Amino acid sequence: MHHFVYKNDDLYCEDVSVSHVAEQVGTPFYLYSYSTIRTHFGVFENAFNGLDHLTCFSVKSNSNLAILRLLALEGGGADIVSGGELFRAIRAGIRPDKIVYSGVGKTRKDIEIALKSDILMFNVESDQELQTLNDIAKDIGCKATIAMRINPDVESKTHPYIVTGFSENKFGIQIEDSLNTYALAKHLKHIDVKGISCHIGSQLTEIDPFVEALRKLKELLEELKKMGLDIEFLNLGGGLGITYNDEKPPHPLEYAKALKETIGENRFTLILEPGRVIIGNAGILVTRVLYTKSTKNKRFIIVDAGMNDLIRPALYNSFHAVQPVKMTHSEMFAADLVGPVCETGDFLARDRKMPPFEPGDLVAIMSAGAYSFSMASNYNSRPRPAEVMVKEKLFSIIRSREVYEDLISGEAIPEFLG
Repeated sequence: MHHFVYKNDDLYCEDVSVSHVAEQVGTPFYLYSYSTIRTHFGVFENAFNGLDHLTCFSVKSNSNLAILRLLALEGGGADIVSGGELFRAIRAGIRPDKIVYSGVGKTRKDIEIALKSDILMFNVESDQELQTLNDIAKDIGCKATIAMRINPDVESKTHPYIVTGFSENKFGIQIEDSLNTYALAKHLKHIDVKGISCHIGSQLTEIDPFVEALRKLKELLEELKKMGLDIEFLNLGGGLGITYNDEKPPHPLEYAKALKETIGENRFTLILEPGRVIIGNAGILVTRVLYTKSTKNKRFIIVDAGMNDLIRPALYNSFHAVQPVKMTHSEMFAADLVGPVCETGDFLARDRKMPPFEPGDLVAIMSAGAYSFSMASNYNSRPRPAEVMVKEKLFSIIRSREVYEDLISGEAIPEFLG
């Protein structure tokens, strides 16, 4: 469910006309629905009622402070992968004891900041990281609470760039090697072993891979009990998919039911790290047509948003629905929707049936709430777009559009260049 609907042929976000926002803010801009975010989080959270659990929003999917603040007010935690994401989460009001730190390349500086912030735990991804974490905790005079991120070698049936649970992926510790790493951790004085973690991929549309991974983690849990380790947390990561086109991902209730049945009588706190399923369909990218052109083989619609604003189509060949902000009821034509960036890969949609857009028309790129602005760049020295949130009849700019001066912030011409 989302709150982007047509009223008298005009696209609205909740009770605000998208065209009205465009007039006030300019284009391109990201537009998020407060009610959709809150509803999606509530549906996911409530699906796990009756089971000890913690829902940690995947900050990498969308790290805007306003969105993180909204989720903090709903009781959510944070799944972070950098010191910058830790900074954002705490600034937004997410409690440190609800923050889990993942990622294969944690720096010493960021580990130290996270320890001093007293976060819930680290998901450790290698023996060397474990040793580094122990050394830093010793220097600070504390213990680091950890889970081992296990690579369960489970096929997740998604785009190869977002598979994370195969043996050839960089993430986690191979499940067959994990007992040795746990044995090492058990004897490190400044490490407190409390969990098992895994994350098998993103945009998964089937439940079976999650269940298979959970079964493997349960088997590992029994071995850890024999070693005398008291495991309190089992982190199954995120990855539940959404509908971009014709996908039919499971409803959170169906997902939760399968996990509950697999967990059975085990007593631990389940940690979940949803991102896309909360925010993906809660946001759109609004852009304006600059020009149209045709060749003997193609019709091109050239808009003012490019791959630097939304790189997913170029990076993953991802599908995002294209909708007019003002419905025309005209005959549809096959066209490429492309941006101004000087790359052949700068497209938002290819060979897609769409209205005969003309210069000045507004276009909505749907399902753009996740891994969209958070992956935006300044390529071609293009300022990043504004972000806007709507709540009922109100809208607020939650990130100002960058200006040219922002592009050179921090840069300097040295004296020897005159």
